[in-house]
Amino acid sequence: MLNFLKTVFSLIKYKVSMAVTFTAITGYLVFTGSFDIQVLYLAISIFILAGGSSALNECQESKFDVQMSRTKNRPIPSGKISLVNAWIVAAVFSVVGSFLLYVIFNQMTALLGLINLIWYNIVYTNLKRITAYAVVPGSLVGAIPVFMGWTAGGGYVFDSAIVFIAFFLFIWQIPHFWLLMLKYGKDYERAGFPTINQTLHPQNLKILIFAWVLATSFSSIIVPLFLVNLSLSFFILIFVLNILFIAIFTKLSFGKVAELSFKKTFISINVYMFIFMIMLIVYHLNTA
Repeated sequence: MLNFLKTVFSLIKYKVSMAVTFTAITGYLVFTGSFDIQVLYLAISIFILAGGSSALNECQESKFDVQMSRTKNRPIPSGKISLVNAWIVAAVFSVVGSFLLYVIFNQMTALLGLINLIWYNIVYTNLKRITAYAVVPGSLVGAIPVFMGWTAGGGYVFDSAIVFIAFFLFIWQIPHFWLLMLKYGKDYERAGFPTINQTLHPQNLKILIFAWVLATSFSSIIVPLFLVNLSLSFFILIFVLNILFIAIFTKLSFGKVAELSFKKTFISINVYMFIFMIMLIVYHLNTA
């Protein structure tokens, strides 16, 4: 039983599902400004739905995963779970997650969850086989959960504050994914995926990634301007965070030993996003 649970957690990409859950919780707390039992319900619902979508993606791509060293040990290609059982897990998680969002919260939150699942598993997953730039429209998948948290708390889906927070997450994902291409591009190519590495020299790709990092930084600086309770001190903190991030990222990306600094570079962009979201949460909890 324990091994089966481990397999299921691996199938639903629990780390990715936790990250999705975190962004949704951020949207909820930024709107409500307080912790309550609904946060727990939201976390459970989002995690289950995100897990279902991830499991569905593994079912869709299992025949490609087996060809890549990075993914060949996933549950389906490694034989830890059959494709049929994986489809069942994906369906159950997707239906239960959607149902919980609809019953506990509202139609808009459930609808956003359904849209995100469709965009990830139908649009983005298929687009990856066609173009190396699929990550651009695919980045909507990481931006929608923060809208879900916002609407679950009772917020208007097109409020300027949440739109710009989501825009930050959208921009952030593109350099995040292309950093992976620097390291795993050949792996993806062996499985037949078009990659940006095939059209750009690694050094040019680094420059492109850096440009998107600057865009990410700029988008986060804009966010405080659209918050309900604008604070100069908070804006300055965000600005300082971005100066530090750009300085660190520049050093790691264009240093003499680029291959050795990949891991630190990848970690830095993820830590930066996490700190920014935590700052948003703390600020709104203190000003509610």
